[in-house]
Amino acid sequence: MDLSSTASFHKSISKAGILIAIGIVFGDIGTSPLYTLNAVFHNRVITEDIALGSLSAIFWTLFFQTTLKYVIITLQADNKGEGGIFSLYALIRRVSGKWLIFVAMAGGAFLMADGIITPPISVASAIEGLQAINPHMQTEGIVIVILIILFLFQQFGTDKIGKIFGPVMVVWFTFIGILGVFALKDNPGVLKALNPYYAYDMLSHSPGGFWLLGSIFLCTTGAEALYSDMGHCGRNNIRVSWVYIKITLILSYAGQTAWLLQHVGDTTGIISPFYHIVPQAIYLPSLIIATFATIIASQALISGCFTLINEAIRLDIWPRHRVLFPGHIKGQIYIPFINWFLMVGCIGMVLYFKESTRMEAAFGLSVTLTMLMSTILINFYLVSRRVPVAAVMALTGLFLFIEIGFLIANFQKIKEGGWLTLLLGACLFGVMFTWYKGRRIKNTMIGLVPCDQYIALLKGLSADEHIPKYATNLVYLTSSSSSKLIEKTAIDSILSKSPKRADIYWFLHVNVLDEPYASKYHVEAVVPNDIYFITINLGFRVEPRVDYYFAQIVKDLIKSREVDLSDRYEQRYQESAMGDFRFLIMEPFLSFENEFPFWKRFLMRSYFNLRYISVREQVNFGLDRSNVTIEKYPVVVAPVTLAPLVRE
Repeated sequence: MDLSSTASFHKSISKAGILIAIGIVFGDIGTSPLYTLNAVFHNRVITEDIALGSLSAIFWTLFFQTTLKYVIITLQADNKGEGGIFSLYALIRRVSGKWLIFVAMAGGAFLMADGIITPPISVASAIEGLQAINPHMQTEGIVIVILIILFLFQQFGTDKIGKIFGPVMVVWFTFIGILGVFALKDNPGVLKALNPYYAYDMLSHSPGGFWLLGSIFLCTTGAEALYSDMGHCGRNNIRVSWVYIKITLILSYAGQTAWLLQHVGDTTGIISPFYHIVPQAIYLPSLIIATFATIIASQALISGCFTLINEAIRLDIWPRHRVLFPGHIKGQIYIPFINWFLMVGCIGMVLYFKESTRMEAAFGLSVTLTMLMSTILINFYLVSRRVPVAAVMALTGLFLFIEIGFLIANFQKIKEGGWLTLLLGACLFGVMFTWYKGRRIKNTMIGLVPCDQYIALLKGLSADEHIPKYATNLVYLTSSSSSKLIEKTAIDSILSKSPKRADIYWFLHVNVLDEPYASKYHVEAVVPNDIYFITINLGFRVEPRVDYYFAQIVKDLIKSREVDLSDRYEQRYQESAMGDFRFLIMEPFLSFENEFPFWKRFLMRSYFNLRYISVREQVNFGLDRSNVTIEKYPVVVAPVTLAPLVRE
């Protein structure tokens, strides 16, 4: 997708685009009416000032956090059409401090933690409506079965079922809006709570009012999805559809508030205020619609986690996993390891918390931390776009003030279960940090040497028929981006031990671009018909099928007569003009010849242990196993210094 088509995509508004936006983007935030007010009044007596104050705080939270921050400002920061916290970082990393990578890591880690808690709380909040029919029903088993089916389905893609996401969510939003209108008809005065005074009065005068912000914040969870899923439906389609979504959300919250005011002095009990405004005649259909809506919300966040990890892999801050493209929708991906990791995490959440009201304690904390990180990155993005400093400071200060307030309010939930989210986010951040630092340390140990020093030797080896031929085309994947430098490990592999003779030596560098979709290559003939350096430039959402791309490149070079292999002896027996080719993968291991300080030893061992959960290089680059040879080499970071042996 080039710049002109990207700009056109984001400017265009279509019915299909709006329908996709409603189905994919707003699932999480659209199901928040099921549990937000229930979280506010959990174990709390209903009072008028808190009911009206909560509605007022919800309205202005949606305005400042969702509308102003994400819909108006953040959606402007598109990375070649894509959004999300790592795409945002990719936009600013060349013009801002290197330390911002850690901000992006923290935001991504807690967004992943959100992906583990959102499906359980969403599905549980819908299924728990069954307790209005049977108060003694244990719903966690049903929730777990739904989650297992949801995760099992991921491997098949969402092409077909994805087509019904939009219509189902349109029905859902229309349904909650109509319910809100009917609940409001006897008490339309509830809408006076849109005056920010009621939020201020609750926060400053109601006992414990400020701490309720931790629950009120749940109304804006899912706002990050507005940005992450921008590439699926376009900026303007999201903005236009948000107008309708926000109206229905406010009507739903207002209708629930009207019910709360009719029950001042009571408690909400187990059942959410949402289900209390549903007429008995349509209670079961409403339960079914809510369940479908929460499943769609969960699906959207699971897909978002796949995208998030895929981008983290491309940025070299997460171990590499196998990435599959199961459907025909552009950008749709499936990462088996992450899918099963999320499934186990979600089931664990259900078994530990059992009820959605207990899950709420762990929910808001992770989202608040993600939003704080995105605010920091947005600040640098606005600066890079030359927005007036006063405006940047005002906006950043406003969002930080709001989000820090929410964060402080959420701190009280740490002992109620929020510690689990913090622990999970910290562990995920630890994985990213370890992979990032360990990889950097390892790369510094892989010395690059001038290619010119070995050209004559490689040419002589290639022409020396006394040495058995190893392959017609011998290909080394290299991290060097220059044809003038090459890894010493690759040179040692060719020249040390048994020399590897080949007709042509290829050094291939795969460069992952900051843009999502690109597939280009560049070839330098270091020595024509002897040594070539190829750079393949791929977008961070393009599957790196290097085996296929290399064969295509060689065929193109033969066709254009830039490579001539016609004088090979084997040519008379082979159908392929390019002959055979072999990829040689250099695989590192941590040598025993290291003497680390404790922290570095722990870091490097952790890094190499993480390699066990990552895919091998040949799988990551889409190489056919029959064409691959793996050679191991030791990594020596801090050489051991021992006393010399003394001969007796």
